[in-house]
Amino acid sequence: MYYVIKKQHATPLSTFIYFPVPKYIASKNNANVIFEFMKNGKPERKWVKKEDIVLLTEDKEFFLKTVKNFKSVEKIQQKLIDAAQEQLNQSVVNFTKTMKAEIDKFSEIRDTSDIPCMLKNL
Repeated sequence: MYYVIKKQHATPLSTFIYFPVPKYIASKNNANVIFEFMKNGKPERKWVKKEDIVLLTEDKEFFLKTVKNFKSVEKIQQKLIDAAQEQLNQSVVNFTKTMKAEIDKFSEIRDTSDIPCMLKNL
């Protein structure tokens, strides 16, 4: 059995996937590796660019250790993202409150003579 860690480009919060595969086909003249596995009793092949493969190994222990390390780093980074998102959410709430208060304050003085607003004539 072979073990693969592959970069994920489409999803920023999931930067890698990992999977076992019983067979692969590769050559030095090709930029892709073909992974072959069984799905619903039928052989299926997936082409993966060599540059997207982080690890291809037969060493299951090393594979699992590497996946565990990547997951650990990912978990730490996700906590930082969650904290930043919470801070952003609070900033949006504060922005909304501040702008509402400013608009309400202006609306109270809008009809005075020194504010050039045409609404008071309508």
